[in-house]
Amino acid sequence: MDGFDQFNDSEKAEASELQRMIAIEQQKAQFQAQVHTFTDVCWDKCVDSPGSKLDHRTETCLVSCVERFIDTTLSITNRFTQMVQKGAH
Repeated sequence: MDGFDQFNDSEKAEASELQRMIAIEQQKAQFQAQVHTFTDVCWDKCVDSPGSKLDHRTETCLVSCVERFIDTTLSITNRFTQMVQKGAH
């Protein structure tokens, strides 16, 4: 049962589309929150004193920090996906 049994086919399709759109918006919000988080973490780690330009050291630090953050996030996400898949079998 999908909870939409009392609706006609058109209403079910609209409700399904609405759920899909909400899921997409939630994914966008989650992505934006993650970008905000690694921006804060990497900024605090790499930027000593903000200026009009980034020096080479600061730029390199920011790039490395963001890359590590993304790699770590992907690794954790993949691990959780594996755990869920193993639990489903």
